Amino acid sequence: MIKRRTLLAAAAATPFAGLRPAQAADEPIKIGDVNSYTGYPYFTRPYRNGLELALDEINGAGGVLGRKLQLIAYDDAGKPSEAVTRAQQLVSEDKVALLTGTFLSNVGLAVADFAARNKVPFMTAEALTDALIWSKGNRYTFRLRPGTYVQSAMLAADALKLPAKRWVTVAPNYEYGQSAVAAFKKLVAAKRPDIEWVGEQWPALGKLDAGATVEALARLQPDAILNALFGSDLLQFVRAGATRGLFENRTVVSLLTGEPEYIDPMKDDTPAGWLVTGYPWYALHTPEHDKFLKAYTAKTNEHPGLGSVVGYSVVTAVSAAIGKAGSTDPEKIVDAFEGLGLTTPFGPVTIRASDHQSTMGAFVGKTAIKDGAGIMVDWHYLNGADFLPSDAEVKELRKLG
Repeated sequence: MIKRRTLLAAAAATPFAGLRPAQAADEPIKIGDVNSYTGYPYFTRPYRNGLELALDEINGAGGVLGRKLQLIAYDDAGKPSEAVTRAQQLVSEDKVALLTGTFLSNVGLAVADFAARNKVPFMTAEALTDALIWSKGNRYTFRLRPGTYVQSAMLAADALKLPAKRWVTVAPNYEYGQSAVAAFKKLVAAKRPDIEWVGEQWPALGKLDAGATVEALARLQPDAILNALFGSDLLQFVRAGATRGLFENRTVVSLLTGEPEYIDPMKDDTPAGWLVTGYPWYALHTPEHDKFLKAYTAKTNEHPGLGSVVGYSVVTAVSAAIGKAGSTDPEKIVDAFEGLGLTTPFGPVTIRASDHQSTMGAFVGKTAIKDGAGIMVDWHYLNGADFLPSDAEVKELRKLG
C-alpha cells in the first residue's frame, strides 16, 4: 500500500494536484474525493478543474457556515478495492465530512456500499449505473448526472421514430455498458415490438479489438447500431468502422459521444449523423452557462468538458447541502440533500428525495464536423425530471438502505 505521505508528495508533483487546502482561521470543512485521476484523465482533469472553480468561488464568498471548504483527493486506480481503501482513509484519517467522486460504475457501487456501511454522505460524480440509486440505492448515496436509464430514454425517444428494425449493440463489458444496453432495449421493446436484436459485442473495457468487433457487427447486416463505448475504445471503433464501411447507410445511436471529452479527440474522424448525448458548450447560451463558461475559461484558459460541469456542480451541491443542514453532522447533511434545489450551469435542478437522483438533464443531438472538429448539431436539452420514473415506481425499483 502506498503511504499517505507518498500520495501527497505525488499529488504535489502531478498536473492533477490543483486542489489545495483552503486558508482559513477556523478549521475548514473537509470533503473527500475518490476518482480515477490517472486512469481516465480526459474526464477527471476537467472534473478537477470544475471542482477547483467552485471551491474558489465558494471560499471567496466566505465559505459555508463561516468556514472554508477543503477538498482532499485520492486516486482510486480505477479499482473498487482501491477506492474503498481511499474512502476509508479519508473518513478515518482525514476526517472528511462527506465523500464525492468516482468515474467507473463498478467503483461507484463499491464506494456507495462503503458509504452506507459507515453512514457517510456520498455524492456520486460520474458513475452512471442506475443500481446506485435504485436496486442498490441507500440512504447515504446521491447522484448528480442522469444515469443510463435516463440517457437511454432520451435517445430512444428519437430512435423510435426511425424505420430501422435490425439492431446490434456494442458496449464495454462491465456495469455501465451492461446497464446502458439493458435500459435501451427495454425502452425500445415497450413501444416497438417489431424491432429485432440480432447481435451484440461485449469487449473488455480498454481492450477493444476494433477490427474484429467491426467485422462481427457488419456480418449481421444490421439497420442500426447502439453504441456505449467511450474513450480510446470509441476512437478505435470509429476509425475501424469508417475504414470498413460499417456506418454507411446505418443509424448509429451512441451514449456520451457528443461530450467534449470523447468527441474532441476524434477531430475530423468524427462520424456524421450519429444520434448522441453530449454537451455543446460552444452553442449553449443561457445566463447560468454564460457565467460558468466565462469563469471557467478565465481560470483554465481552455473550454469546459462535461466533467467540468459535473465537478463544479458537485461542489455546488455539497455546499448547498451543508448550508441547508446548518451542520456537518452526516445525518443532517443526508436529510438536507433530499429535496435540495440548486443552480447548475445547465440551470436549476432538484435532488429527489425518493431515489436521491438529481433532475439534471442532457443534450441530445447529431454529430457533425466543423473546421476539422467534431461538434453536435440539431441538439436540444431534455429535462431529466421528464424521463425519471415516478416516486411510486421508484418504490418498486429501490431497496431502501
